[in-house]
Amino acid sequence: MTATSSGSDAVLERMMTLHPKVIDLTLDRVHRLLDALDHPERRISPTIHIAGTNGKGSTQAMLRAGLESAGARVHAYTSPHLARFHERIRLAGALITEPALTALLDECVQANGPAEITFFEITTCAAFLAFARTPADWTLLEVGLGGRLDATNVITPRVSIITPVSIDHQQYLGETLPEIAFEKAGIIKRGIPVVIGPQEDAGLEVIERQAARMGAPILAYGQHWHIAEESGRMVFQDERGLLDLPLPNLPGPHQIQNAGAAIATLRHLGFDTQACEAAVTRAVWPARMQRLRVGPLAVSAPKIELWLDGGHNPAGGAAIAATLARMPKRPTHLICGMINTKDVLGYMTPLAAQATTLTSVSIPGEKNTLPAETTRAAAQAAGIAATTAVSVAAALAEIAAHDPEARVLICGSLYLAGTVLRENG
Repeated sequence: MTATSSGSDAVLERMMTLHPKVIDLTLDRVHRLLDALDHPERRISPTIHIAGTNGKGSTQAMLRAGLESAGARVHAYTSPHLARFHERIRLAGALITEPALTALLDECVQANGPAEITFFEITTCAAFLAFARTPADWTLLEVGLGGRLDATNVITPRVSIITPVSIDHQQYLGETLPEIAFEKAGIIKRGIPVVIGPQEDAGLEVIERQAARMGAPILAYGQHWHIAEESGRMVFQDERGLLDLPLPNLPGPHQIQNAGAAIATLRHLGFDTQACEAAVTRAVWPARMQRLRVGPLAVSAPKIELWLDGGHNPAGGAAIAATLARMPKRPTHLICGMINTKDVLGYMTPLAAQATTLTSVSIPGEKNTLPAETTRAAAQAAGIAATTAVSVAAALAEIAAHDPEARVLICGSLYLAGTVLRENG
């Protein structure tokens, strides 16, 4: 613990002991605590609620950039954090301060008493409390897991967004795409418009059925809005007309569809072309194909082109592979660490065509890390030449010694990405 974060860290550690399970999806405990706190969720600024398997964070970052460019004060809630918990709560444009966070967490612990509640549930209530007490024009809420029973699903938003849904978190959300889509569609509220990003047919059918059941107008990709890359630009079209915009500054072709959901939402809310352009040119979102140019890792291998990405499921692997395929040709080595609940082979398979080698690592300090040897075996099963290393730094040093001007992508988990960002400064 650092001197500046020991207060909140101590309370956060205490919160981890309030429920025997890390994840236990239900809304009962959240409603109980929010009632004890006099319902801060009812006093926050107009909300945009975002669910989906991939792209939630990037879409939120683009929305925030667009709204702030128009002069709006924006709260934002996201999870998980990468380097510090404070990243999860942004108040009117700035990360929550250490004193404010510590006081809010303490207040929630006192209000909750000895009753069981999960870490995510009680920290979400703390975020609502922060949002209710700080004036803002908009609140952006990213779902933690699923949607229907997620702790954030206690508000009535101005707009809901469902980004692409794919297979992930089966142990909590169901084994099939329709089952998972049903959980995501649980954020749809009666009469509230829902923006729907690109979906597989089986998922889209479930989402549209739930929207119809709730009388929620839909703004769906391919029906009500379209987006595509054309001649190095991005073209968005809806019933209001056509926008010719720059490509997103967040790398990767998958960011075009995320930009589409953000732009469709901004257009629905009446924001102008300037806000839409700012959404795609000013958004910042760490560990999503982030280039690392400074810090100890970059300095240790100065000729290496070093990247970091936290994608961790098959759809994430496919998005990374598509991004790499569009980059200038260069030997590409992966340094990969993963969590033991993920479809590792499904993640690795699309990367095989782009990876020269893969070096697997265990994620330091993470009890659910997949052993490096298991990750190596999965990479080999996917057709990637693989080895292991004791750390990211050791893996990078070995790669740099043999291929000093290569591209290196550190990938496989947001937990690994967070460790890298902390250690790399």
